[in-house]
Amino acid sequence: MTKIETIADKLAVEAEMPFKDRLSATTMYEFLSNTVDKVLDQKALTFQLKSGPKDPEETFTWAGLRARVAQAANLFRKHGVGDTDVVAYILPNCNEAVITFLGGSTAGIVNPINPLLSAEQIASILRETGAKAVVTLAPFPKTEVAQLVNDAVALAPDVKTVFQVDLKRYLTPPLSWLIPLLRPKMQVKHSAQIVDFNTEMDKQNPTLDWQETREDRVAAYFHTGGTTGMPKVAQHRFSGMIYNGWCAEYQIITPNDVLLCPLPMFHVFAAYPILMTCVASGAQMVMPTPQGYRGDGVFDNFWKLIERHKASFMVTVPTAVAALMQREVNADLSTLKYALCGSAPLPVELFKKFETATGVRILEGYGMTEATCLISINPVEGDRKIGSVGLPFPYSDVRILDCAPDGAVKSEKGVDEIAEICVANPGVMVGSTYVEADKNVGLFADGKYLRTGDLGRIDADGFIWITGRAKDLIIRGGHNIDPAVIEDALASHPEVAMSGAIGQCDAHSGEVPCVYVELTDGASVGTDELLAHLKKHVDERAAIPKYVEIVDELPKTAVGKILKNELRKMAIKRVFNLALEKANMDARIVEVVEDKKRGLVAMLKTQDVSITDEAVNAVLGEFPRPWQWVE
Repeated sequence: MTKIETIADKLAVEAEMPFKDRLSATTMYEFLSNTVDKVLDQKALTFQLKSGPKDPEETFTWAGLRARVAQAANLFRKHGVGDTDVVAYILPNCNEAVITFLGGSTAGIVNPINPLLSAEQIASILRETGAKAVVTLAPFPKTEVAQLVNDAVALAPDVKTVFQVDLKRYLTPPLSWLIPLLRPKMQVKHSAQIVDFNTEMDKQNPTLDWQETREDRVAAYFHTGGTTGMPKVAQHRFSGMIYNGWCAEYQIITPNDVLLCPLPMFHVFAAYPILMTCVASGAQMVMPTPQGYRGDGVFDNFWKLIERHKASFMVTVPTAVAALMQREVNADLSTLKYALCGSAPLPVELFKKFETATGVRILEGYGMTEATCLISINPVEGDRKIGSVGLPFPYSDVRILDCAPDGAVKSEKGVDEIAEICVANPGVMVGSTYVEADKNVGLFADGKYLRTGDLGRIDADGFIWITGRAKDLIIRGGHNIDPAVIEDALASHPEVAMSGAIGQCDAHSGEVPCVYVELTDGASVGTDELLAHLKKHVDERAAIPKYVEIVDELPKTAVGKILKNELRKMAIKRVFNLALEKANMDARIVEVVEDKKRGLVAMLKTQDVSITDEAVNAVLGEFPRPWQWVE
């Protein structure tokens, strides 16, 4: 294992050899097989349908997983899937989701899709990718996934086969006996062939029926954001997927490790930094419940699940950390080495609270779908910088660039100067990140660096700090929400002149949607009616604003563009003052200012000299935005 503690260590690793010389495989199946040959009978993959520490589980060894992946790939090939054909899956977490990811990328191009999207959004992705096959759930009690996909496939004529996964097989009597009685009826709306996934896999050979083409091809499509609007589809090559596995395996993960991952397999965080790391190292991946963290009892049983599976790594996001800190640490965590945290900034006070309660070190990192995920992480050993997203991984070249709309670089920033974070690494597909060519225009700086849309700086030690977003995406618990969806919905209301939607800081989710509305002259509509209008016209529940305010006039530039940063300042002031008032603290935010290094900073004033920094941090430290006293 190689420990990277400083930027000099990262550069030394890169100087040893180019990354292509470190690649142990060209294809996904070869990558998997290389590891399986070393750890045949060790545990590879575990899934629990229910969250209890004694509930039944299904575990595959690495040899068993490889056999099942080959059977899945053979089945997809039998149904006409070739190297350039797409197998989509719309599944909650289960072992079949992992098998489909690996088997689909072996047979063709795998395309995980969020089952929380609307049927129209799913259909849009299926049409854009030309998906030939879909893997999803059979009708099952308390889930509408089968019906959702039924509606979506009816709008996607290229889909020829629908493979169904019946979750009944994870149940034991007497509950399993009830499923035929409780199973919802579904009228099929499409002409695709419906096949039982596991039954047909059982008939296939446990080794590949064909000779793979050994080339670094596109093997996965992931939609970006996707909780609102029509998502963009990013494409990933084998080399980028394998790079993600190598990044963690090279530094930290061993064949003896167990990674507890309650994150969804339609998201890059679970698919790449976790699954690919396990494939690279031979570690075990454990998934509790189909809904992961959102599953019944997962938060209540979480620490006991760590103890049950002897997990050495837990995978989390800030919203989950906040929920876990509301539960007693009631189990033996002696096997737990680190908590891997990503998707959104973790508030400093929550960071400290977690480490104090658990004694476990948090490693915060940074990644994005367009880069096949991983970009940076805080050092496994050595000094971390709380609030930063750490040092770039080896072979990740991160620059802070001021770019023109077409990607031309106007200037490169120096130490602690803020501009757009841009990255080049083996996961970046220069010129063809998105499936739709038009969406790649202006996406690359200097023809090489992917423009992340995040604003940030790099300090003198090489640590990356995110200070805001060049794009106005709202990130709610790691999900990207396009503010245009909210604004477009309000634009359809006859009494709305214009609106500005932003991410309002939130102690639980990092951000939640918030919208400020300017009405037409003479309008009489109130906030309740506007909220009802939004609920009717915004498909995704997560995008419905938590706060709606009517203002006399929105702040605008001279040419009429809404000043979103002014709205963010208004929201920070309001949210922070409400928190202070609720805590009965005689202190108030008097203004929010923009700081060169820290972004938006809340300025606090009080007449009560007994109020300490620690007392304020106990109230405001749960939020990801900084504060300071008015001098």
